[in-house]
Amino acid sequence: MSVETRPQPSGTDAQSTELIRLENVTKRFGANTVLDRLNFSVDTGRHVTLIGPSGSGKTTILRLLMTLTRPDEGTITVDGEQLFPAPEKQIRQVRKKIGMVFQQFNLFPNMSVLRNITEAPVQVLGMSRDEAEERARELLELVGLTDKCDAKPTRLSGGQQQRVAIARALAMRPQVLLLDEVTSALDPELVAGVLDVLRDIARSTDITMLCVTHEMGFARDISDRVLMFDGGRVIESGSPEKIFTEPEQDRTREFLSAVL
Repeated sequence: MSVETRPQPSGTDAQSTELIRLENVTKRFGANTVLDRLNFSVDTGRHVTLIGPSGSGKTTILRLLMTLTRPDEGTITVDGEQLFPAPEKQIRQVRKKIGMVFQQFNLFPNMSVLRNITEAPVQVLGMSRDEAEERARELLELVGLTDKCDAKPTRLSGGQQQRVAIARALAMRPQVLLLDEVTSALDPELVAGVLDVLRDIARSTDITMLCVTHEMGFARDISDRVLMFDGGRVIESGSPEKIFTEPEQDRTREFLSAVL
């Protein structure tokens, strides 16, 4: 099944396939510099995975793109429009192009699965309830939960809740989907099911994905490009084949030997 997830790019440069660009982005928390004049970009429709040790700045990048925190220096551009620095109204508009699935599911426990998925499209995008529900049912088919429309999240397993969270993010028709260690809160036997759903989405949709994960096999399967982070910078970038079999940097080799 193929579910359309994003409109065509509407940025100012019609020839460019670049969707996300970070230029000289610095982020500090107190005396700790988490991102140090970071530069990288993600092209439309590509699947990019960020790997590296804890504290290397990977999740901070996702939080910046979600506008949950703001850079101290530098610029962030999404689909040809500036996200930071920018007026608040523009930030809100650009932010609609981005969806995120968190480590924790953050579902509304008092709402059904269907209502969890339809609420934001109706309230934020102004979608009709009927259209939102039709879309939600398509997405529940995509994530293998067509029989759970009326269930409350508390009646679902952790893996099922995370699949609902994935469907909820896709319901907003984002141009890019951010995945932040989406299996880290799951029991080990539930991890494979969620990763299989994400593999299906990567194969059957044209959505751009930016993923932070410690699941190296998953990173190798879905990625077009892998970025190795250390000390708030990209120290190595390449195809999964190159990074996982012939890394150039000693630090990359050390990290992979520890996690594989």
